[in-house]
Formats: sequence, C-alpha cells, structure tokens
Amino acid sequence: MTGHARAMLRDRDGHHARVTFEELFFDLVYVFAVTQLSHTLLHHLSLVGALETLILWFAVWLGWQYTCWVTNWFDPEHPRLRSFLFVLMLLALVMAAAIPDAFGDKGLVFAGCFVAIQLGRTLFVLSQLDRAAPLTANYRRIAAWFILSGCFWIAGALAGHELRLALWAIAILIEYVAPMTGFAFPGLGRSRTSEWTIEGGHLAERCQLFVIVALGETLLATGATLARGEAWSTPLLSALGATFLGTLALWWLYFGTSSKDATAKITTSDDPGRIGAWFNYVHAILVAGIIVCAVGNDLAMEHPDGHASLPQVLVIAAGPVLYLAGSAIYRRVVYGRIPASHLAGIAAALALAPIGLNANLLVMGWCTTLLLAAVAIWESRTRRTAPA
Repeated sequence: MTGHARAMLRDRDGHHARVTFEELFFDLVYVFAVTQLSHTLLHHLSLVGALETLILWFAVWLGWQYTCWVTNWFDPEHPRLRSFLFVLMLLALVMAAAIPDAFGDKGLVFAGCFVAIQLGRTLFVLSQLDRAAPLTANYRRIAAWFILSGCFWIAGALAGHELRLALWAIAILIEYVAPMTGFAFPGLGRSRTSEWTIEGGHLAERCQLFVIVALGETLLATGATLARGEAWSTPLLSALGATFLGTLALWWLYFGTSSKDATAKITTSDDPGRIGAWFNYVHAILVAGIIVCAVGNDLAMEHPDGHASLPQVLVIAAGPVLYLAGSAIYRRVVYGRIPASHLAGIAAALALAPIGLNANLLVMGWCTTLLLAAVAIWESRTRRTAPA
C-alpha cells in the first residue's frame, strides 16, 4: 500500500472508532433527503407513487451506506478524504433536490448525481490504493458492479416513465444483490464477509445516527405543520400529541430496547462484515418505516378532522408495519429470535386498515401511536438474553 493511502486508513488500536464531525456534517444532507422523500410520498399517495418513493429511498440509502463503509476504513479527517466527502455532499444535495421530479423532468439529474456518487467514490478509493492493498480487489469488483448498474440508471433517466420505473428497479436490485454475492464478478473473483475488516462499533453508531436523522425529520415536519396552523384548535393539539408520542415510541423501540446490544453484537462478532451487511439491509427497512410514519403524521396534523381515504389508511398502517418488520429482523440478527410483540404489532396494524375507513385521520393517528406504544412497553418488559 502506498504511503499516502496508508496515512488515510483509520487507526485500529482496539478501541471504538469515533464518529467524526466530518461524518456528522455529511449526514445533514440526508435530513433534507428524508424530508424530500416523505413529501414526495405525501403528494403521490398511490401504488405507483409508493413504488417510485421506494426506489428513490433505496438509492438515497445506498449512497449513504456505501460512504459509511468508506469512512469506516479510511479516516474522514484526512484532508484528501475530507475534501472528497464535501464533493459527495454537494452531489447528494443536488440529487435530493431532484427527488420530487425524479420521475419527471429531473430524472437525468437524479440518476447522474447518484451514479457520480457511487462510481466516483469507488474510483477515488481505488486511486488511493496500490494493486497489492487488501481492499483493492474488492473495490475493483464494486466498480464493475456500479458500472453495470449505472448503465441502467442512465438508460432509465432517458426513458419514459414506465420504462424508467422498471430500469431503475433493476439498477437498485443489482446494487443490493451485489454484496450478497461477495461482489462476485466474472474475471475478478469474489470476496467473503470475513475479509471486510470493519470496525463494528463505528458502523453500528453510524446506523444509529441515521435513525436519529430520520426521527428528527418527523419532529421537524410536525413542528412546521403546527407553526403553519392559524388557530391551534383542540383537534390540532391532539394530533400533535399523537404524532409526538408516536415518534417517541419509535425512538424507544430502537434506542431503549436494542441499540446497545446491537453495538455489542457487531463489536464482538468473529465476522463483523456479515453483521454489518445485515445492519445495512435492516436499516433500509427501519428507516423506510420511519419515513412512512412521518407521512401519516403529516396527514393527521394537516387534516385531523378529515375522513381517511383508502390510500391514506394504507399509508398510515404501512408505517408501523414496515418499522416493526425491520425492528423484528434487527432483533433476529442481535438476539437470534423474532419477538412476539412485533408480530402482534404487525397484525394489529394490518387490522387497522378496515377500521380506518370508518374513522377520521386523528383517530387513526392515535390508534397507530397507541399500538406502537404498546409494543414498546411489551418489549421493554421482555427479558432479553445476551446477543446471540
């Protein structure tokens, strides 16, 4: 490995690698991205709108999590990497700004920025490594996969709406499946997760901080809607209570019951790369649930007395279902079991759909809040074994 590449590597002294201010600054762009995603879904409450938002969310998450792995291996405080992180921030900011019209006139802007982030980051890392470095072979494979997926991203941006949806779905599938195969690519071999020598505590903390980013966005949206209200009526204040307590329940289900054990799990694992890969997939579902819950919060805050339509009922129920499903898998990774509390919560959330068609949005908001709070209390009182 060259001297300048070696200087960029994080120190592996056996202690938990701290999250740097550069990484926290980088995450601020994703507050905006999460806001854009929730507003896009809010204004496109349909099956097609949900699929579009899901694809855009998966792209946003991919851009963040691959950068997270780079800053796990390399020191973000090194001037070269710090400068490149700021370039990625600018690209992510433009990409996030294009989200509302990504399936319209700004498709090429969104796709171009995303490909530049994914492929540009990979080529930058390769430029800092010599041919014999342990990470070089893996980043060559990653570059090959990103070139392949990039073709689908750009082709989709140049295609019509329906074809764009299909091509971008293929691109997303390519980038999510690649790590499952060890980035296996013809002529380039494959890697094993045991070769991904990550610092587990740092990766766990980065995922936890993104959950904070997503929860913070839901609170910002709630506060902004309250500020816009000309008269703070009783229904509006009741909706405020429901959305705040619901967000608190989401926080407690993650940070109050499992996040410390998750950190211990990955830190002490013989194969932290495998656990880290699971964390990335699981958090994609968890944060998607938070985003959808934020849309339900917006509906309850803006129209507390409004009768819930079928799309609104479905999105309000889908938020807890997604979040609890992600949380259940998270606990399966950490404790080796799927908790009964989460399965019961998912069943209850699904049962809310027919009830919601005969209720207003405020009632639906309180139902989901009480459901999440019940699961949080149940899980808090469940005796948990040490991480499996």
